[in-house]
Amino acid sequence: MILKEVNFEIQLETERLIVRSLRKEDYPNWLTEFESRKPSQHRHDEGKKDMSECTEEWFVKLIAKHRELAANDIAYILGAFRKSDNKHIGMIDFSTLERMDFQWGRIGYTIHNQHWRMGYGKEAVKAALRIAQKDLGFHRIEAHINVDNTASMKLAESAGMKFECKREGFIFEFGEWTDNLIYFINLNDISSSFNED
Repeated sequence: MILKEVNFEIQLETERLIVRSLRKEDYPNWLTEFESRKPSQHRHDEGKKDMSECTEEWFVKLIAKHRELAANDIAYILGAFRKSDNKHIGMIDFSTLERMDFQWGRIGYTIHNQHWRMGYGKEAVKAALRIAQKDLGFHRIEAHINVDNTASMKLAESAGMKFECKREGFIFEFGEWTDNLIYFINLNDISSSFNED
């Protein structure tokens, strides 16, 4: 099954966050939070980035690219925004791995490091998983995590994902084929737990 019609206004509210696709009016908050990042905290945290090329025109093109990816069922990219002040907390994305009899996707997540250790990651990922089930039609979601990325493992576990295996030589990064730990969740099995803390 490929989704025939994509709702670009998919949105889910939690106690503190709104998880949804980016909009043109998000540009100032989006840019400010990238520029407010602390220096990198570990090798899997990009930390501060050069945002000089990220003009408002560039941002509008980024949103158009997100919509194209979603329309073709390739990827779905969502922002997490704090309800109290609309600050952009981070991003969650889903990539379609296989539809047909699998309904299988991969999740990625990035929380700006100035917002770490406040529970926003868990809240955002759990909301995104609900979107993956209800709006995107996925059954199985995997997180592919570097073997030394403890923070990502803890976030996956806190959102209800379980460790499955280590895939050796799974992804080419850092100039070599590296291992990944696979965490997964079958969304149909745990839908009642989405409302739990």
